[in-house]
Amino acid sequence: MAALVEIQRLDFAFARQLVLKQVTLTIERGSILGLIGPNGGGKTTLLRLMLARYRPTRGQILIDGLTPQQAVSRGNVLGYLPQNHAIPENFPISVRQVVRLGLAGKTGLLRPCLREDLDFVEWLLEHVGLADLADQPVGVVSGGQRQRMLIARALAARPKLLLLDEPTTGIDRSGQQRFMQFLVDLRRQLDLTVVLVSHDLQTVSALCDRIACLNVTLHYHDVPHRLPEDLAHRMFSCDLEAMGIKPTGP
Repeated sequence: MAALVEIQRLDFAFARQLVLKQVTLTIERGSILGLIGPNGGGKTTLLRLMLARYRPTRGQILIDGLTPQQAVSRGNVLGYLPQNHAIPENFPISVRQVVRLGLAGKTGLLRPCLREDLDFVEWLLEHVGLADLADQPVGVVSGGQRQRMLIARALAARPKLLLLDEPTTGIDRSGQQRFMQFLVDLRRQLDLTVVLVSHDLQTVSALCDRIACLNVTLHYHDVPHRLPEDLAHRMFSCDLEAMGIKPTGP
């Protein structure tokens, strides 16, 4: 498959602190990439570079042939679900209105939305299972429903690339299973490419076509079940059995 994202020899530093070093990574169209690694390893920083929140110290990022700044300005290339959500539960806004906010980058805040975009929002609400709650205030939805609402907001402009930062945090195991199936279905229906940052290696192993292990530099980029056991031990404490890796000890 052709690449949607190409990252070449990327460095990024805060002042004199090097956060990312010589990262080269290709993300294929239509794939789900799991981005894993220890806290402070640069995962969220890499997402923010792709979102043009930061600028590389050296190297480049291309998303569908565009720089991150160009991709963001288009409004329909990138969708993003941050780890910490900015919508308070008591905010006087409905589920439908939250999802429609995802069109602002495409149409502009003061311009009316196209009918086809509003119709697509209704399609999303139906397909994420929130049509019956569309007119309810955001404070009444459960944690899992809130995640689906925010993903629908990220998808409202029909982006090519969806970036998810720890999307299953705070969701119980059954909810995580439903989320995984939900994401697989959306990927197929919308021809999405997905980058998933997660500490849940069981979710990553079950869901992702490829994983990238990042700790300042890129230590691994391949299918999940080939992740070397010694690398997993060095990077983070994890359940190797959940990843399908058989311990080699006695």
